[in-house]
Amino acid sequence: MANNNHPAFDPLDLFKRVDTQSATRDYQNRQVIFAQGDKADAMFYIQDGSVKLTVISKDGRKAVIAILGQGDFFGEGCLAGQKVCMGTATATTPTTVLAIERDEMARVLHGEHEFSDRFIKHMLSRNLRVEADLVDQLFNSTEKRLARTLLLLARYGKEGQPQTVVSKISQETLAEMIGTTRSRVNLFMNKFKKLGFVHNEGGQLHIDSSLLNIVLHEQ
Repeated sequence: MANNNHPAFDPLDLFKRVDTQSATRDYQNRQVIFAQGDKADAMFYIQDGSVKLTVISKDGRKAVIAILGQGDFFGEGCLAGQKVCMGTATATTPTTVLAIERDEMARVLHGEHEFSDRFIKHMLSRNLRVEADLVDQLFNSTEKRLARTLLLLARYGKEGQPQTVVSKISQETLAEMIGTTRSRVNLFMNKFKKLGFVHNEGGQLHIDSSLLNIVLHEQ
């Protein structure tokens, strides 16, 4: 439940108030926002949609390191001196992002102390979630990883009401997110549907909060 003494972090409101120079960009499903090795000169804020962050090793192996959604920042490495992007950011649904150039973001962070404090807390929270994702990959079953990913896509546990409806996402994308095969995703999605945890309607995926039982259940 949101704390009434601390309103939800709303970067867009701050950017408007301080007249931040930024650009709104729209991306289609599977469209690359930036690629590994590109020049790192901007940060991005997700206004709507979902973004997958991946890295490719020297021998060509690809790993998903984070799945981000509405309200998340990415590309923050440029603020720490990164010259090139260490990974690739790809839209996993139709996605709208706000692009803020590195120097402009630094100006806002230095000039708006309240925003700076909340931005740091926001990024630390996101990094803890990414760390939990890695632990999830290492130690949890495929079924639990899929359930957790669906809940994250639905923004379960975020401040305010959970978004239980998300744009329909392909089983191939889900398989890539959790490190398994499409056939395994299909198996467990059918199970979740039979149990009433998820259902498709009007091109969207509806996710019931009771899916959390799969994540919490000790096998």
